[in-house]
Amino acid sequence: MTGTELARRCGTSRPTLSAYEHGHVSPTLDTAQRVLDATGHRLSIVRRPGWRQVPVGRGRTASVPDQLPQLPAREALRRVELPLHLDWSSRDRWVDLSDRRQRLRTYEAVLREGRPEDLEAFVDGALLVEGWSELVLLRPIRAAWQPLIDEIVGSN
Repeated sequence: MTGTELARRCGTSRPTLSAYEHGHVSPTLDTAQRVLDATGHRLSIVRRPGWRQVPVGRGRTASVPDQLPQLPAREALRRVELPLHLDWSSRDRWVDLSDRRQRLRTYEAVLREGRPEDLEAFVDGALLVEGWSELVLLRPIRAAWQPLIDEIVGSN
């Protein structure tokens, strides 16, 4: 769609859209909604998780969120290269998250070694719940995550 067509659909001018694009002017929320509607998008507000560090023994901690992470399906099931701090022993750190076995082994590593940004990037809450009973985790990690799992499982 051209800028002129977008401006027409939004009920604004092309120079005004250009000013929004280049950060010279900020649209109102109503105007932003019109632009999103015209392009087939919607604005979503998602609460950021809070994080706590849980001691897991030997002076180490694990990051635990206050809500289960949610990933779009394409991200939850993609092929990824794990950062070195999550997988330092493999020659090939690529994993296919669409492969259940690889996904569960990855979730174990991420829950054990991951930083908040790793958990948000690699772990999908629904898939975590689905494989929860098969994960091999340290007791303190399992205990810290269990209330989040119970919150979902208990609501069914």
